[in-house]
Amino acid sequence: MYKLDLPIDLKENAAIERRRNLELERQSRIFNAKVRTIGVDVQVLKEQVHDRDLQEQRENDREEAFASDMIRNDKISELLQRRQEQDIRNLNSAMNEFRDLHQQPEGRREWDLYDPEAKKKDKPARVSDDDPRCGPSSIQKFDGEDLGGKERKKLMEEQMREWSTKQAKEKALQKKRQEEADRLYDLHRREMDQRACELAAAEEECRRAINLSTKDYNKSLADEQAEKDRLRREQELDDNFTELANHINGDMLTENPDVASSAFGPHRVITDRWKGMSPEQLEDIRRTQELQRQEKERIKSDEAERDREWEAQRIADARAGILMDREQERLRKELERQQIASNSRLAEEQNAHQNFMDKEVYTNPPTAAYFQQFNKTSR
Repeated sequence: MYKLDLPIDLKENAAIERRRNLELERQSRIFNAKVRTIGVDVQVLKEQVHDRDLQEQRENDREEAFASDMIRNDKISELLQRRQEQDIRNLNSAMNEFRDLHQQPEGRREWDLYDPEAKKKDKPARVSDDDPRCGPSSIQKFDGEDLGGKERKKLMEEQMREWSTKQAKEKALQKKRQEEADRLYDLHRREMDQRACELAAAEEECRRAINLSTKDYNKSLADEQAEKDRLRREQELDDNFTELANHINGDMLTENPDVASSAFGPHRVITDRWKGMSPEQLEDIRRTQELQRQEKERIKSDEAERDREWEAQRIADARAGILMDREQERLRKELERQQIASNSRLAEEQNAHQNFMDKEVYTNPPTAAYFQQFNKTSR
């Protein structure tokens, strides 16, 4: 009737095994104090550490690459500096060679000043008696030994003769030019004087004609202006008489009260036409002012009475507030006394309860075996 050799369900067995493995993994995580205390994923931390190590390794490789580039650049800079120094040395050598070949001391402009062989190359101090280098201070010629005096004097006379002839010719030519310039200046001055006289005569004639025409024109303008002034005076006189008649017979001097009435209402007037109020209007205004004064006194008396009532109400409220504050202070003190009594009673009850629990209830403290029955599963 009972079948004890039933076939094993592999799917169910696999599910049970999977749940058992998950339970063991859960227990290993929960019962591991380190993992439970840290509360983080250690594997993720390890991966982060590994990533950081990789990043540091890449940074180190990058810094090494930069260092190698710097070393290479330093070597290139050193080679370029050496090449530049070699070029400078070659240039200096070529310059010195050029100076040795093309800039010898003998080719200088001032070489004759400090040439050590200058005395040997120089001319003698005196060649003959006619040497032009021998002057009076050379002590080579003395008074009475001037052998070329006649020739020199003859040359000087010939030179003075030529100079005199040349000066005479220049003076005669200059005089002739001055006379011609004076003649031309006189002719031009006479022509200009004659032209100026003609222009002055023409200008005087034109000025006389202009003055005559201007005089006639001004006379006609004066006659016309005099006629206009006469007509204007007559018109102004007529206008003044008309204005006087209008003012005398107008509403202003006759003090017509109708002209001061405004179009905006009977209670409004035109101020520039109003000549004053009538006695009836003044009496009405005084009567209205008296009524307003009586009304204002009544309002003041009402306000004073109201102020007295408000002051009495304020004093009463203040007294009531003081009484209420005293009553609240008394109630607060009473509540504090009750609170103190209640706290004392609760403290006694708690002490009694604690004694009861310590002496009557907790008489059998748990042993280690009691606590070992926990944490057997992860659920």
